[in-house]
Amino acid sequence: MLDYAANAARCWPAALLQSAFQETCAGDGRLLEEAYGKLLGDRSPEEFWMTVEERLAAGQMRLLFVADRIPLELRAIVEFLNRQLRQTDVYAVELTQYRGDGDHCVLAPRIHGEVATAAKSSSGRRAARKTTHAEMDSVLRTRLTPELRLIVEALLDHATARGRLEGGTALYPSMSVHYPVAGRQVPIWTLSLYDNPAKEELAFSFGPITHHLGLDRAAKFAESLPDLPALQEKLTAQREKGYKGWLSVPLAVLADEPGAAERVLAAIQELMETRDA
Repeated sequence: MLDYAANAARCWPAALLQSAFQETCAGDGRLLEEAYGKLLGDRSPEEFWMTVEERLAAGQMRLLFVADRIPLELRAIVEFLNRQLRQTDVYAVELTQYRGDGDHCVLAPRIHGEVATAAKSSSGRRAARKTTHAEMDSVLRTRLTPELRLIVEALLDHATARGRLEGGTALYPSMSVHYPVAGRQVPIWTLSLYDNPAKEELAFSFGPITHHLGLDRAAKFAESLPDLPALQEKLTAQREKGYKGWLSVPLAVLADEPGAAERVLAAIQELMETRDA
């Protein structure tokens, strides 16, 4: 259980979780709209799964041990973990079975760990903090090369002037931007400065773009991005999937091509000029 929890953020990125979910629904013959139910609200599936990814990275999860019998030793472990962990809740669910004549079976659930969870003070849980612009600026000055810093500053300046910046809640610094397009606030890109190992990536939100503006606008936006081999290979994959996912590119790739960052901003500006969705 702890192995799963400790490696969840590394092994289960948003794209993988979404793909696995859709494959499961297809295998069960269940409509995606029905499976998502009320989970999405006014979000797109991609935005929902990115929230899941961020919460896994922050350790905001619930761990469940489920068995027909919960030994006293496991109950003690669950209660201990619940007292010590602040962002994660741990429960043990004991499903005792009672069988009658024929095929009749009754499951009587009993949950262990609720007392320890309730004892956690609201102040003890660390609220998910969002990356601030000042924190991002600090990382830029201390970590990035001058070439990468210029690209990030241009992106952030453009977003501040024309869009709405939102800090990410992951453990690493990240920021996303929504731009006003055709009367809607559309998420366009996310900047992530990962740690351990350190890498800097710009991710384009093709799923939300397609959701809000349609396939044709997403395809036109893809065509207007810089013609870089590393980028075009991923754009080809996105085209085959109907522009329903996220496309990430290392900032170093943009820095190596003169004018690439400017073409990215020009593509965003052209997308913002869309008049109808």
